[in-house]
Amino acid sequence: MKKFLKGLSYSLLFFMAFGCISNEKIIYLQNQEGNTVIEDGELITYEIPDYKLQYNDIIDVNIQTVDDLLQFGFNNKPPQMNQQMGNVSAQSGGDIYYMTGYSVDQKGNIRLPVVGDIQVKDKTLEEARIVIEESMRTFVKSELYVKVKLGGVRYSALGEFRRPGKFTVLQDRMTIFEAIANAGDLTTVAKRDEILLIRQYPEGTRLHRINLLDRQIVASPFYFIQPNDQLYVEPMKVRETGTGENTAQTLALVFAGISSVALILNLLK
Repeated sequence: MKKFLKGLSYSLLFFMAFGCISNEKIIYLQNQEGNTVIEDGELITYEIPDYKLQYNDIIDVNIQTVDDLLQFGFNNKPPQMNQQMGNVSAQSGGDIYYMTGYSVDQKGNIRLPVVGDIQVKDKTLEEARIVIEESMRTFVKSELYVKVKLGGVRYSALGEFRRPGKFTVLQDRMTIFEAIANAGDLTTVAKRDEILLIRQYPEGTRLHRINLLDRQIVASPFYFIQPNDQLYVEPMKVRETGTGENTAQTLALVFAGISSVALILNLLK
């Protein structure tokens, strides 16, 4: 019996040692050893290249003539259209542009009423706006106002997220921390120093490894999420041992095991 209790004690110490995750493995934005220190309050500048449209992107194209501006003012769409878009938003989980926007097809075109196919692949939003406006002037002789926007930022979150899934955020720019927060943050056992970012480029797909523990991420080209990005987070080794996410959970598992063993021993007597 003494040997059994001694074995249980060692097991308890083992699970406590391996079930605890240090703060250094879960705290974001640390000044890690060997890297240039970024002080609190230090200004970090960005050189963000203009996003170029790719296959499967959805853009919102708003075209107004002088008559439209006089009738509806500077609203993007008539009040009735805004209400219809709100109904679509409620039915499609918030992605209002899936039904109302224009998708870039495999040939890199969007298809507009009357005008037909317009090549927009590998063009910035401003370049796409100019091409659309030039195409419309063939059919409309009055003054035109053309606005082109991305139909939100679509991305996927897989692995050790508290709420993994596919998301659409209706804004033009979003940081990787906003994307993670939108997916419920990472679990305690997530490998924050080896996030896999799968990003689409005009020439193909590239895989990047990102360290969220390092404050240098703020100055990297992966700080901002791009449309169609995919984030995959692997679990730490502690997940393989079957321990809990924290010490309390680990102890609960250990004591539950001890109680089960003690019950079996009593039944065998």
